[in-house]
Amino acid sequence: MTQMPRKAVFPVAGLGTRFLPATKAVPKEMLTVVDKPVIQYAVEEAAEAGIEHFVFVTGRGKGAIEDHFDLAYELEATLKARGKTAEIAMLKPSRPAAGAASFVRQQEPLGLGHAVWCARDIVGHEPFLLALPDMLIHAPRGCFAQMMDVYKAHGGNVIAVEEVPQDHVNRYGVVALNQKFDERTHRITGMVEKPKLEDAPSNLIISGRYILQPEIFAKLEIQKPGAGGEIQLTDAMIELIADQDFFSYRFEGTTYDCGDKIGFLSANLALALSRPDIAPKFRPVAELLLKQ
Repeated sequence: MTQMPRKAVFPVAGLGTRFLPATKAVPKEMLTVVDKPVIQYAVEEAAEAGIEHFVFVTGRGKGAIEDHFDLAYELEATLKARGKTAEIAMLKPSRPAAGAASFVRQQEPLGLGHAVWCARDIVGHEPFLLALPDMLIHAPRGCFAQMMDVYKAHGGNVIAVEEVPQDHVNRYGVVALNQKFDERTHRITGMVEKPKLEDAPSNLIISGRYILQPEIFAKLEIQKPGAGGEIQLTDAMIELIADQDFFSYRFEGTTYDCGDKIGFLSANLALALSRPDIAPKFRPVAELLLKQ
């Protein structure tokens, strides 16, 4: 019987230099899309998929993330005393159960692969979810919940992918496929990090959501620095493909790269317009601004 993932890892140690000066004192993961920090969207997505334990790989200056996912006793006591039940309910998704959130430091910025490796002792020898919080995926049903369906059917490792224009493939990690299971699911035979346009095996890019087996940690432990002089997760996955099955899943939804200013602003606009409590008043304002 396939062991189901219980834990999710969130690498949140990045400096957020593309958003300076805002991120000088505020973690980039705490910048808000409408009324929630970017990191909370990824945590809620994992919780929807049945995850029980949330592992944050942090760095210096990231204390606000730990505080956000903790009980704010004074705030909640004040809200309760004032009868603010709706506001108290808003805080519930940002408070995992006692003991269900762990924080581990990535002491040096040695790359995504190194950040994932830092979570090895907390994850242990079991499959886990990995979310890159900058990639906010807006979908009627969470991307991880969709991926769990694929994992239940096939096991192995599952990578979320999406199509991009062919002339954009050199910006991303790209997968090579062969066996087709359905319109959205294929077997992965290889991966290339930022290939030349003429060398790209497809136009399907890795989208920041993974279900991985624990054997990835052994690959990462001996992984030599790759692109940018950093330990790359993609390099470790390429090695693991020789030993384990990897599947791609083209999820339903839209990705917004909130590590980029245009992606971040696009996410705020799109999510605000999707909210029935905001859209009726906000849409005329947005339309007026676009006419200027």
